[in-house]
Amino acid sequence: MTLIKSISGIRGTIGGPTGDTLNPLDIVKFTTAYATFIARQHAGKQLKIVVGRDARISGEMVKNVVCGTLMGMGCDVLNIGLATTPTTELAVTMSGADGGIIITASHNPRQWNALKLLNSHGEFLTAADGAEVLDIAAREDFQYADVDQLGHYTEDHSFDDRHIESVLALQLVDAEAIRNAHFNVCVDTINSVGGIILPRLLDRLGVTYQILNGEANGDFAHNPEPLEKNLQGIMSEMQSGRYDLGIVVDPDVDRLAFICEDGHMFGEEYTLVSVADYVLEETSNHSPLTTVSNLSSTRALRDVTEKHGGHYAAAAVGEVNVTTKMKEVGAVIGGEGNGGVIYPESHYGRDALVGIALFLTSLAKKGCKVSELRKTFPDYQIAKNRIDLTPDTDVDAILVKVKEMFAQDPTAQVNDIDGVKIDFPDRWVHLRKSNTEPIIRVYSEAATMAEADEIGKRLMNVVYEVQG
Repeated sequence: MTLIKSISGIRGTIGGPTGDTLNPLDIVKFTTAYATFIARQHAGKQLKIVVGRDARISGEMVKNVVCGTLMGMGCDVLNIGLATTPTTELAVTMSGADGGIIITASHNPRQWNALKLLNSHGEFLTAADGAEVLDIAAREDFQYADVDQLGHYTEDHSFDDRHIESVLALQLVDAEAIRNAHFNVCVDTINSVGGIILPRLLDRLGVTYQILNGEANGDFAHNPEPLEKNLQGIMSEMQSGRYDLGIVVDPDVDRLAFICEDGHMFGEEYTLVSVADYVLEETSNHSPLTTVSNLSSTRALRDVTEKHGGHYAAAAVGEVNVTTKMKEVGAVIGGEGNGGVIYPESHYGRDALVGIALFLTSLAKKGCKVSELRKTFPDYQIAKNRIDLTPDTDVDAILVKVKEMFAQDPTAQVNDIDGVKIDFPDRWVHLRKSNTEPIIRVYSEAATMAEADEIGKRLMNVVYEVQG
């Protein structure tokens, strides 16, 4: 069973039995439940819903089912075609729509797809709203429109350019400085929508570029998660010495990773850290000067924030949890250590285009190499491990066991708002059930990879013991 219903949307592999995977019947049910939820939020209004998708092979099929279902619910559909997640989010507010559905499974492999659900602000539904959608779906508490109330269908492919214009208009994006730096970059767009929009952005910024895996056909050239083990192709290309920077995005272009000019990883965790450092430096007179990331992200963001005299706050994993905390504390920037940059001056969503433009501006103004920039930040190492779940895995029992292990340790701070995170003075480890895959994630950070991996493996052994 791969169908996952969580704060990150409705996600599963394509094909297989209903109720078990992401198939046409389940797509209809969850789309209908979502439309019902939105209708209850806007009683009496003719609804307009934006639909955008990444280039996954199953995307055309899922899009047709979603659009037809929304029309059958009486919603007008604005299909923006192949589009990034942040483009679709912005399209909701730019078009005055009442919600949006993004058809993407983000970093998951090609056999997966998903429905990411947006509210009228172009932001992901809260946990409470998502639970209401799932309840409507479970009870099939909905009714379709009669023939005279069916929704209408339109297409608008202008939002890529409108998204780019909004990025260029940001006060801290200096297109002239970037243009004068004469950057030459190599970009891996994983055969998805990044191959459509990123060349347009780079053209507008005056950046010379080479695109790898640029055809948006959904046949991913490698595992689409932008981790070092999956990026040997672009890392080898960077070792040629021809480029100033390597840029990698995931299939829906909300995650962003950089590669140094010598072919070494900048560090996925340091995407947000580097952009935040620039934003904090340029907004030092802002009050409060606050940043936010999730519990599984590097301590380096906290360190950089405090260096600028600001305050750091942590949120549970999940974009909506991060944006909720950002609004609560008035953060100037936030995001996630998986390469997700959220900059409120643009919108409350992870956006690789915003991250690229801010990073290039920072690099142009500093006039240094990417590897030199990386050395200016605190150096932590994160080990990212995973444990595949079985039908018999009792995740709650595992979490209780882990908390008991450290309850009497005076050096350990235990945080259980999202799984269990154990914070020590010189390291931390976080164990939680994934929102997007049937796995337990075990992330750990320390001064060296060996130390990070050691404490991570220690908790993994606890899981194996409980699993039997």
